[in-house]
Amino acid sequence: MKSIAKIILSLLLSGMALPAMASLKVFTCEPEWAALATELGGERISAYSATTARQDPHHIEARPSLIAKVRNADLLICSGAELETGWLPLLLRQAGNARVMPGQAGFIEAAALVQRLEIPTHVDRSMGDVHAGGNPHVHLDPRNIAIVGRALTQRLIALDPDGASYYQQRQTDFSKRWQQAITRWQQQAAPLKGARVLVHHKDWVYLFNWLGIVTAGTLEPKPGLPTTAGHLVNLKQQLQKSPARMIIHAAYQSDRAAQRLSQLSGMPVVELPYTVGGADKTDDLFGLFDVTLQKLLGAK
Repeated sequence: MKSIAKIILSLLLSGMALPAMASLKVFTCEPEWAALATELGGERISAYSATTARQDPHHIEARPSLIAKVRNADLLICSGAELETGWLPLLLRQAGNARVMPGQAGFIEAAALVQRLEIPTHVDRSMGDVHAGGNPHVHLDPRNIAIVGRALTQRLIALDPDGASYYQQRQTDFSKRWQQAITRWQQQAAPLKGARVLVHHKDWVYLFNWLGIVTAGTLEPKPGLPTTAGHLVNLKQQLQKSPARMIIHAAYQSDRAAQRLSQLSGMPVVELPYTVGGADKTDDLFGLFDVTLQKLLGAK
């Protein structure tokens, strides 16, 4: 103990800053929000993601370990728009943490902060797994990341006023780098505008809306329903009339149906990371979009 005290005293006397202790515990439902929180919160927060890029965020088990994380959290960030409706309400109920309940300062629903796409006029079970609040995969448009980032910064300041200048500085730095990256990505993606692409699930609506890519069909007959042989035959026939460039699926989805349609049609299959950690060199949000565009542009 004396040696530790001497080290601390020595650092203080030498003018070296001690590392800041994480003051806020941030629970996120998906890796993209943990990555964003880390960009903006730095050493003043600790961020945890309930899911990984290899897990379907629609279907997660409300494990005791997750309940414990929510119970101790100061801030909770999730995509919302019913993406986590099968498991998040149970976590919140079991955790009993008033700080992170909907409507409180410690709760952020990303989809509520941006313009949502594909909001249905009505919903019934015959339509498959359709979200009444619109498509929830909002993070795949980097402009939405910027919007959520600004709101998140303000929430961090509200919860941790002592770190206000720190959070504002990190937000300014991130925003500058992010806007520069968006400009670069848009220039790189210009050849993809108008491209017709088949998808496994409608994960990519925001990405396609941003880049001008056209959805030519889905491997799911209806959202959330498994692919059938008959549906693949129908897709092949559609492609003979209106060809597409590639078939894409997320890292968390099986490539079986995509590979089968590729055999029938000759189109390449492209696995996209979907979120942070879904492929090599996607350890942060910048890498996520860098690799996503590389894979889309490299499809042959």
